[in-house]
Formats: sequence, structure tokens, C-alpha cells
Amino acid sequence: MAGKIVPAAPARRRGPAAGYEELARVTSRGWRPVESERLGEWELRAAGGYTRRANSVLPLGDPGRPLDAALAAVRRWYGERGLPAYVQTATGAEGTQELLGAELERRGWVREVSAEVWIGALAPLADRPEGADVVLAREADEAWLARYQRKGVSEVALRVLSGGPSVWFATVPGEPGGAPAAIGRCVVDGRWAGFAAVEVDPGRRRQGLATEVMAALARRALAEGASAGWLQVESDNEPARALYTGLGFSRHHAYHHFREPQEQPAHGPS
Repeated sequence: MAGKIVPAAPARRRGPAAGYEELARVTSRGWRPVESERLGEWELRAAGGYTRRANSVLPLGDPGRPLDAALAAVRRWYGERGLPAYVQTATGAEGTQELLGAELERRGWVREVSAEVWIGALAPLADRPEGADVVLAREADEAWLARYQRKGVSEVALRVLSGGPSVWFATVPGEPGGAPAAIGRCVVDGRWAGFAAVEVDPGRRRQGLATEVMAALARRALAEGASAGWLQVESDNEPARALYTGLGFSRHHAYHHFREPQEQPAHGPS
């Protein structure tokens, strides 16, 4: 007779727990800007205007100066790059910046976009039976980009898409000579795997292809040592929210982008 000790694997199935700051840093590393600079403990991020996430301030901690002075420095930095200044804040989880959002609104900053970060365990997703042929690659090729919703992807956009600790692109081939039936992107970063750009040919929806893509990426992430996943979804995207709920994901916090105030025109005497 022979035997061996099989260690318990609680991390494989344990649901993730995370503080806001950890998750904020992970999500930022998963969608890297082309350029960044520190302002105290704040991070100023720029990528030629490609997505607000890569062109906004991540204000974790103290900027090292009073808020008004910090916001003035933020506006100068983005102005030098020909970009509007955005500050990303969050609500709904311990450690988020409800107070900062209120202070921005009091100063005339306008909240333009809100979305949510959801988290879930990878193992239940990865353990789903394999169905569609999902091809994984390290780079986004022309076929993958043909299905990506943002058309005319620039060199800067490709740098953002390809940036991150360990990036994978998933493709479900479509008809010969046509765009893929489905695509997705995943960034593996320690115990976390971030999912994005999960898109399906409108004519192939409700066939489980989005789940197949995410499951294939989850298996790859587990092989690299990750155990938890995160993704971002807009609050009014009901089909996506239903999909992610069915895959075991749930809301962690909401995040918001505040745009700098528009300058008021000067009025002379009437």
C-alpha cells in the first residue's frame, strides 16, 4: 500500500475578501496608463485620453498638500497633456472616499460616470465543463481587435490593453474570414485575476460563449496561482450583471469619475 498526504486547498474555493485599497491598486495595475506621476500618495494617470480609468487620478492616501492645492496641481498636470482632469473616487466599501466625492462636488466637479467593481472566486468558474474552442494568446491580434467594441484602436490603446502583470487574450473563432464569435481579456496579478472586454457576436449570444471565455481565462489564472477574480460593470447593464451573478460574482464597491469644473465665461457690464 502507498499513500500521500493531500493538503487542503481552501484558497481554491474560498470566496475572496478584500479591502478597498487593495482592490483599487489591483484594478489600476490591470489597466495601466502610459504615463503616471505621484502627487503625494495620489497617482496621476494618463494615456492619451483612452478611457477615463487610464486618464484619471487614483487618490489613495494623502496628496501631501491641502485639497485645493492638490486639485490645482492635478488640473495643471492634465492641462499640460491636453486632457481634462478627472478624479476617480469610490463608495460602498470600507475605506472608500465618500468624503472626497462630496468635497469635489462642493467645488463644482461633475460626476460623469459611475460603475461597479464585482468580485468572485475563480474555482467554481474554472471547474465548468469545457465546451467551445477558446484560444488564449499573449497579444491582441487583428482578429481579436475586430470583435473589440472600441473601433480604430490606437497604439496608445494597445499599450493599455497589453499592460499588466500577466495579460491573456481569449478568442472563440467565428466564421472563416470573419470576426471571432467571442473575445475576452484577463490580467493575472498575484491572487487576483481581472476580467475585461468580454464581448460576443450579437448573432451568437445566449449560447454560453461569454461563460466559456471567462472559464478558460479563469483556468489560466488558477494555473498561475490566482484564486479570486474581479471585473467592472456598469450599473445599468442588466444582461452583464445577470451573467456575472450566475457565475458567482457580487458587488464590492462603486467607483465614480469626477470631471474638473468648466470655466465660467467672464461677463462684462451689460
